[in-house]
Amino acid sequence: MILVTGGAGFIGANFVLDWFAGCNEPVVNLDKLTYAGNLSNLASLEGDERHVFVHGDICDSRLVLDLLNKFRPRAIVHLAAESHVDRSIRDPAIFIETNINGTFTLLEAARSYCSTLAPGERSGFRFLHVSTDEVYGSLGASDPAFTERTAFAPNSPYSASKAAADHLVRAYHRMYGLPTLTTHCSNNYGPFQYPEKLIPLMIANAVSGKPLPVYGDGNQVRDWLYVSDHCAAIRCVLDGGTPGEVYNVGGGCEKTNIEIVHILCDILDRLIPRQTSYRAQIRHVQDRPGHDRRYAIDSSKLERELGWTPIESFETGMVKTVAWNLNHRDWVAAMAGKEVADHA
Repeated sequence: MILVTGGAGFIGANFVLDWFAGCNEPVVNLDKLTYAGNLSNLASLEGDERHVFVHGDICDSRLVLDLLNKFRPRAIVHLAAESHVDRSIRDPAIFIETNINGTFTLLEAARSYCSTLAPGERSGFRFLHVSTDEVYGSLGASDPAFTERTAFAPNSPYSASKAAADHLVRAYHRMYGLPTLTTHCSNNYGPFQYPEKLIPLMIANAVSGKPLPVYGDGNQVRDWLYVSDHCAAIRCVLDGGTPGEVYNVGGGCEKTNIEIVHILCDILDRLIPRQTSYRAQIRHVQDRPGHDRRYAIDSSKLERELGWTPIESFETGMVKTVAWNLNHRDWVAAMAGKEVADHA
C-alpha cells in the first residue's frame, strides 16, 4: 500500500487513476478538497476497495501519523500543494502553510513511522516529494536548461515555498536518514486541470466567446509535459530512484505562452469552426509582477539512470486535452464555480 497526498487534484487524480490502470496495489488518498480538489475526478473508483479516500489536511499531524500507523504504507507520494503563482502573489500565507508546514508535518510523521519499521521495511520505505522547476528561477533566452545541480533562485511566494519544502526533504534525508526522493517537473497539461491554468482557461474562454488574456507580450517560455508522462516518471522514480537523489522531469518541449494560445485556437478552429478564428479573441493584458521569462528542464539524468522518456508528443497531447475539455464542459463549469460555493 502507498499513501498519496493531494490525490483528488489535477496531477494527483491522474496519478491515482494511472496507478490502478497498471497495478492492484492499494492507495490511501489524503486530500483536503480545497478549491482545486474534486472527488468527481475519481468517480470511476467509487466502490473500489483498493482506493481508500480520507478527507483531511496534511498539516494535521495526528491524522497523518494515525494513517501511517493504521495502513502501514511502503511509500508516501507527496503531491498535495498550493501551486498557482497568481494566488501566491495575492495570498502567500496559505502557500507557506500548505507547502512548507504541510511538508514538515509529513516528514515528521514519516520519521516517527519509520522508527517503528523493521530494518528491511525501513530500507524499502520511500518518501517521494513532487516539486516544480520554478524553484530554479528564470532562464535567459540562451541559457542551458535546468539540471539537478542548478542553484535555487525562486521568484514568487509559490516557488519559494516549494524550494523551502525541497530543502526540508533534503535535510531529513541527510540528518535522519529518511529515504527521500524529489522530482522537479515542468508545466503539466491534460485532463482534470483546474480551469484557472493557462490551457484549460483558454479553451473555456474561447468556446464561451470571452477574451483570451495573455500576460505581457506572451513570449514567456515554458517546457510542457502531458500529465500521464509525469505520472509515469513518478512511478519510475518511486520504483528505481536512489534515496536522497533529485530527478528533473520535463517534456523537452519549450513553447511561448502566445504559441500555446495560437495552437489552441487553431485546434478549435478545426474542431468547432466559426466565421472568425478564435485568435481574434486574444487580448494582451498587463504582465504578472516578477514574471519568470523562461523555464527549461534537462531530464537526461532521469532518462539515463532510470530509462524514462515521455511518450506523448505535444501535438497529440494538446489534441487530447482540448477534446477532454470540450467533452467535460459541465466539469469545467462546476470547478470554475466551486471556489465561490466553498466560500459562500
